[in-house]
Amino acid sequence: MSTPPERPARATYVRRRLVVGGAAVVAVALIAWLVIAIVTAIVAASAPTGPGTQGGGGSHPNEAALELDPELPAPVLRQLEYVRDHWDADSSERYGVLGVDDCVNFTSQTLIERGWQVDEEWWYSEDGDAYAHSPAWRSSTLFNDYLASHPERATPLSDAQRAKVEPGDIVQFDWDASGDRDHTAIVTAVREGDDGEIDVYYGGHTDATWDRSVDDHPKHPETKVYYWSVAD
Repeated sequence: MSTPPERPARATYVRRRLVVGGAAVVAVALIAWLVIAIVTAIVAASAPTGPGTQGGGGSHPNEAALELDPELPAPVLRQLEYVRDHWDADSSERYGVLGVDDCVNFTSQTLIERGWQVDEEWWYSEDGDAYAHSPAWRSSTLFNDYLASHPERATPLSDAQRAKVEPGDIVQFDWDASGDRDHTAIVTAVREGDDGEIDVYYGGHTDATWDRSVDDHPKHPETKVYYWSVAD
């Protein structure tokens, strides 16, 4: 070449720098996304098995979190299999669904699977109309009252007694510390952390949940948690 190349016009030079700079930003973003995806996959693959791992973020569990301990007593295993298989179901031909208040209706169903028999206070309508079930079957507070009057079925435990809670037990929440019961579910796992603290996890309806910590209630900071130890 007889003459050296001329410096491009300033506008062209600026455009080229912008294009190169934009490409670099995109490349960095893609690399960061790839690293995050790889780390996420590694963490998911190494997650411990069994309910209580919080591996799926509570309401969207991964396959490991859906596994059950085969050594659980047969009635409890049947109960938790029912919870696992129906925690996200939005219909039931046999029991019906109570719209956005289906937590006790679902909890009661799991107890039938465990072997409980209906009685004059706690029963469901055989026509599948959830609103026709007995009050104790479908109200958290009235279910609490029912259990309190039937110690042969379950005995109360406070949140300070977590070490005595077992899978298949009943957990109830008082969102505003008013003394009533606002939510009911079934304990799916109890695990002791590295710090010695007892972590309790649960599953149920409204919200549809499997493998959620009883301490996970950011919308209700005043929540009080109670348990019922279900008799064998």
